[in-house]
Amino acid sequence: MLVLTRKLGESLVIDGEITIKVSQIHGNRVKLCVDAPRSHRVARAEIRAEEQPVLAARPPRSEPSVKPAPANAK
Repeated sequence: MLVLTRKLGESLVIDGEITIKVSQIHGNRVKLCVDAPRSHRVARAEIRAEEQPVLAARPPRSEPSVKPAPANAK
């Protein structure tokens, strides 16, 4: 695990496309701004931990039962 120290207004870049910036510091609370492409899901660790059982309980997605008609069908 990489441990970094950042001051207010400083940021770090992950893989050239995700930026995390320290936007506010109040006592022992730090507000971070995360700028990431929509293809990357960003969530707090406690939210992801709560979702894990729900995701595991879902059955795997199956193929649709209705197939499209061939192009030459009338």
